[in-house]
Amino acid sequence: MQVYSYKFSEFFLLNIRIKKVYNHSVMEKAKILIIEDVPEMADLIALYVQNAGMEPMVYPSAEEATASMRGQAPSALLLDLNLPGMSGMDFLKNFRAEYKDSIPVIIVSARDADEDIIKALDLGADEFVTKPFSPRVLIARLQANLRRLSKTEAAAEESIQFGEYTILENSCVLKRGVAKVRLSAREFDVLDYLVHHEGENLTPATIFNAVWKVPFGDVTAVAVYIQRLRKKIEKDPQNPEYIKTCFRYGYRFENPSKKKNEESAR
Repeated sequence: MQVYSYKFSEFFLLNIRIKKVYNHSVMEKAKILIIEDVPEMADLIALYVQNAGMEPMVYPSAEEATASMRGQAPSALLLDLNLPGMSGMDFLKNFRAEYKDSIPVIIVSARDADEDIIKALDLGADEFVTKPFSPRVLIARLQANLRRLSKTEAAAEESIQFGEYTILENSCVLKRGVAKVRLSAREFDVLDYLVHHEGENLTPATIFNAVWKVPFGDVTAVAVYIQRLRKKIEKDPQNPEYIKTCFRYGYRFENPSKKKNEESAR
């Protein structure tokens, strides 16, 4: 059975089988633009994208996708070539002319002639997947491209890693894998200060003076921001592995993954 012959009932059962639990309350999902004119195929791809923790944006034509984007670039593009109206090739050409080349583009098409594949790659596509295909493999390729993009962005500016997180210093962004973690400016500043003073016991007053940079204020605000950060980065906020509480003193930032690497190197 070809992958685009699913019916609604099969979609419902498929969603139950592969649905996973993700904590997206503080995560900025990767937005995946899907341009596919066959509804069943579009729904199938969108289902797998959503269950992989990303946000699908589905359009049946290049014209509708162009009108909807309005200059807002997606995290990645999954593009069919045989579209009504503007062709996928023409859309790809326009897309690469308007948006940065680093955005991953994967062609998903029934056309498999060498000329089509070569032309799409020449216009800026990163990969070419022919129909029928394995949705799981398509998602794996998409995630691999997003990981490479994330590493490239991190290499372009100063970054600090702890566990599965990366702090992009110049952008003032925290990422978990390829997804951004939503932090307020103050939350980022508190976390950044803690990370830069890894292993040090820091009093609330020390943190307040360094981050707020005011001579007077409510030092108890530090505890509030520590709680917020723990809810956003700790697997168990009640038993934190990164932001530890030092009894009768304050807080200390620890990087368990760094310790493991140091111990294994001995």
